[in-house]
Amino acid sequence: MAKRRKSAEIERSSGNVFTDLGLPDAVELDTKMRLAVAINRLLTAKHLTQADAAARLSINQPKISALKNYKLEGFSVERLMGFLTALGSDIEIRIGPPKRSPGRIVVEAA
Repeated sequence: MAKRRKSAEIERSSGNVFTDLGLPDAVELDTKMRLAVAINRLLTAKHLTQADAAARLSINQPKISALKNYKLEGFSVERLMGFLTALGSDIEIRIGPPKRSPGRIVVEAA
């Protein structure tokens, strides 16, 4: 006879996995992750080696490796945005009334 599974309680996501995990600085972590995803997509699309990417972004190859592996502790949001512009992307920042409380930061790659 098959055993019955206990029903699991499902909790709706906030839209930010770092908030859901209860991590401090969740908004900054989410922003950095989204920027890093956009950078890594550009690096892949441009077929840049880690050495070429390091030269283009004026950083050393181990930092490119950290970026590609999403180890973002040593990168600020501003620095990641600088990498995107160095790779030929425009960054647009819009400020408006919040759609929910508290306000949020949204990063969308085109």
